[in-house]
Amino acid sequence: MENLKTQLRTLKIAAICQNLELRKRYALQHKIGYIEFLELLVEDEMANRQTNGYINKLRESKLDTQKVLDCYDFSYQPQVDKRQIYDLASCRFIDQKHNVVFMGKPGVGKTHLAHAIGLEAVKKGKRVLFIHTNEMVEKLYSSRADGSYAATIQKFLKPDLLILDELGFKKMPQYSMEDFFEIIRKRYENGSMIITTNRNFEDWGTLFGDKVIASAIIDRIVHHATIVKLNGNSYRIKNLLELNGMFEDDPKEKSKRGRPKKSEDQENYENNNE
Repeated sequence: MENLKTQLRTLKIAAICQNLELRKRYALQHKIGYIEFLELLVEDEMANRQTNGYINKLRESKLDTQKVLDCYDFSYQPQVDKRQIYDLASCRFIDQKHNVVFMGKPGVGKTHLAHAIGLEAVKKGKRVLFIHTNEMVEKLYSSRADGSYAATIQKFLKPDLLILDELGFKKMPQYSMEDFFEIIRKRYENGSMIITTNRNFEDWGTLFGDKVIASAIIDRIVHHATIVKLNGNSYRIKNLLELNGMFEDDPKEKSKRGRPKKSEDQENYENNNE
């Protein structure tokens, strides 16, 4: 038996090795055949690999596991189409190599929705990477100096879903334009992106300092994209006011603090993903 376990470890079949004694006792007790015994061991290994795969993908994604769709307060952003968000959470747009752009002023929940959809994608076995836009272009720029550019850019091309947060938070350095455009160009119709931005498209010429390259970037992003505009109030200001007790006497605002009742769309979405 020990020799068999050693061979299983060599083959990196961890779950079979771990459960071998347990499954052997089960097989003897229930008098199951060799094929059934083998099926049980293979099922253990498959389940173990799926669990480990999910854990690894979640760790590599850099996503915030607290920012789930169930915690997004749609009652505070009534202009957001819940049906559209739940449809995006199905991740069909990733299979189609399409993009999503969340556009709105700071604090309206763009990043929360990006994280939430990213987490749903990981659950479906997708490779996801979340990164701030300026952090990505700085990594690409730095990699040119140490000769790791090819490996670095591949990190941003490999994921099924690349989430670029806070595009437009500050003006992009001129030396980063080529690198950013290269990511957009190579992912166009090859991999999906979610982009969050506080700038309207007409402002991107100023953001990039070049209207021509801005036009080329916008064209590739929006060609197959869902644009979601969030025009509500800031969650951060709302939370600050609540913390200071400024909503205590307003029953309408007070009611918003409770967890919103699940909508029919949300219940249908959850039932379809059980």
